[in-house]
Amino acid sequence: MIIYLVLILTVLICGGLIFLLKPDDQRVLKFLLAFSGAFLIGITFLKLIPEVFVKPTMFTGLFVLLGFLLQLVLELITEGAEHGHKHAHSDGEKASPFLLLIGLCIHSFLEGMPIVQGFDLKLQHTLVIGIVIHNIPISLTLMSLFLHYGCSKRKAFVYLFIFALMTPLGSIFSNLLDSSLTTSMETYFNYILAVVIGIFLHVSTSILFETEENHKYNLQKFITVCFGLLVAFWLSIL
Repeated sequence: MIIYLVLILTVLICGGLIFLLKPDDQRVLKFLLAFSGAFLIGITFLKLIPEVFVKPTMFTGLFVLLGFLLQLVLELITEGAEHGHKHAHSDGEKASPFLLLIGLCIHSFLEGMPIVQGFDLKLQHTLVIGIVIHNIPISLTLMSLFLHYGCSKRKAFVYLFIFALMTPLGSIFSNLLDSSLTTSMETYFNYILAVVIGIFLHVSTSILFETEENHKYNLQKFITVCFGLLVAFWLSIL
């Protein structure tokens, strides 16, 4: 229950921070994205991939690819908001925030599905920390886009709250499935974690391989990435 509360509050609080940032100041968001991307790929290689391949099932690798491809499909809807892209339409163009919300809700729901009671608690906590850090720049981007699309502050927070609920709902769905199945959840857990690994790989590499406008990978971003990888390594050996 505490985990669900942390996941929800992180999204709402970070989304609200958009009102404290200057509209033309993107440096904070860029560093948050760089750190989150590095941290995600760090925990994916150091913690999640070793876990999912300890007892690999027949289609484990296929499900990793499925998660990667699924994220590609979702980005047709979200236009890259998962890794901080703001493909906002011009002010004169009518745009609905619903497709963006739907795409990100599916993304968030899937991320929550491996959080199942009865499995390695340390692994669950690592996954939750990764999702929380990942959601910080997403929440800022999402709130900014909702406001750009003409939503009032109240409606934007309602949409953000719906998004915040998706990861806990994904976890609740898996736990309900666990209680209703008579067979072991181990294979299911392995497959859904493999899908999330694919999603994390796509999002993190999209962030890390994105260069600046002059196509240079600047020193500040490199240091931020190294720090994110260091934190992921420290977490993996605890």
